[in-house]
Amino acid sequence: MTKRRKPFNYFKIIGLVAAIGFVMYFGVVIGPQVQSSMSPTPTATRDPEAYVTEAGQLFEQGKLPQSIQAYQQAVRAMPNDAAAYIALARVQVWAGQYSEAQTSAENALLLNPNNSTAHAVRGWALEFQGNFLDAEASIKRALELDDKNALAHAYYAELLADQYLNGTGPLDAIEKAAEESRVALSLAPGLLEAHRARGYVLEMTGNYADAIGEYEAAAAINKNIANLHLALGRNYRALGVYDKAVESLNRANTLNPSDPTAVYLISRVYATVGEYAKAEQYAQQAVKTAPADTNQRGNLGVMYYRNFKWPEAATELALVVNGGKDTEGVEIKPIELAAGTPRISEYYFTYGLVLVRLNRCGEALPLFQKLLSTVPGDEIAVFNANEGIRLCSVAAGTTPAAETETPAVTPTP
Repeated sequence: MTKRRKPFNYFKIIGLVAAIGFVMYFGVVIGPQVQSSMSPTPTATRDPEAYVTEAGQLFEQGKLPQSIQAYQQAVRAMPNDAAAYIALARVQVWAGQYSEAQTSAENALLLNPNNSTAHAVRGWALEFQGNFLDAEASIKRALELDDKNALAHAYYAELLADQYLNGTGPLDAIEKAAEESRVALSLAPGLLEAHRARGYVLEMTGNYADAIGEYEAAAAINKNIANLHLALGRNYRALGVYDKAVESLNRANTLNPSDPTAVYLISRVYATVGEYAKAEQYAQQAVKTAPADTNQRGNLGVMYYRNFKWPEAATELALVVNGGKDTEGVEIKPIELAAGTPRISEYYFTYGLVLVRLNRCGEALPLFQKLLSTVPGDEIAVFNANEGIRLCSVAAGTTPAAETETPAVTPTP
C-alpha cells in the first residue's frame, strides 16, 4: 500500500545548479559585451568652426557654390550663430542668389535684430533685386546702429550709384555715392567690397581708368570672383583696350560659365572691331547658356544680320519683338521698346532692316514708325528707321512719307 521513495541523484542537482549559474553569468557579463561589440562605432562630430574655415577657403578660390554649401553646413551646426548666416548671405550675393541672401540676412536678424552688418547685407541683396526703397531703409538702419560699418558705407555707395543711373535717387545721388565710397575705403582699405564700390561709382561717372584701378585692387584681394573680372572687361571695353577686355571677360566666363554676360560682352567687343564671325560665335554660346534670355536672342540676331544671314536674323529678332517659342520649344518673352534703351532699339531697327532685305516691307514699316514715335531722341534708331522707310519707298516706286529729321550720324548697322 505504500510507494517506495527513490534515492536523491546528487549529480543531477549539481548539474542543474551549474546550468543556472552559467545562464546568470551570461546575462550579466557576457551578453552586454557581445551587444556592445556588435553596436555601430559612434562617428566623431565635426567642429562647426571647421565648416566656416572651409567655406572661407572655398570663397577665396572662387568656388562660390561649394562655399555656400559649406556655410549652410555651418548654419545647421550652429543654428543660433548670426555671424554664420551673415557670412552665407554675403557669398550668396556674390553668387547672384539675391533672394536667398536676403533670407539668410533676415535669419541673422531674427537672432539679433540690432546686428548692423545683417541689416547692411540685407540691403545689398534687396538692391540687386531692384527694391531700392527697402534696400535704402535697411542700409540706413545699419549705419544708425554702427556708423563705422565699412560694409554698410560700401553698399550705400553702390545703391546711390544705381539710383543715379536709374534716375530714382536724390539730385546729388552721385556726389553722395562718391563720398560713401571714399568713407568705406578710409574705414577699411583692405575690404573687397569697399574697392568694388569705389570702382563702381567711378565707372558710373565715366572715370574708367580709375575704376579699373579699384577693380584691380579688389581682384588683388580675391582674384577668383567672376564679378570683378566682368567689371574689368566692361571698363577696358569702354576705354577701347579690347585685348584686355576680352582677356578679363574670358576669365569671368571661366569662373562663372553659367552667366552669359561675359560671352555676350565678348560678342559685342568683336562686333565693335568688325570681327563679326567671332562675334556670332560668342553670341551663339550666350544663347546656349541662356536660351530663354531675350537679350541674348537679340544680340545673336544682330550678329546674324552683320554676317548677311537674313533668314536666321529674322527668326531670332522676331522672337525678340513678338515673343514665341524657338525650335527647341523654349518660350521667349518679347522685349517692349522704350525710351532710354538703345540696345533694345537696335534689336527693333535691325529686325526692320532684315525684313526690308527679305522684301517684307509691310511688316517692317510699322516697326520703323514705332521707333520714330517711341524713341525720337535715339539718333541711331531714328536714322535707321528713316533709312528703312526710304528703302521700302524705293522698292515700291513711291515717294517716302514725311520723315523725322535725320541726324547726321553713322548708320548702325
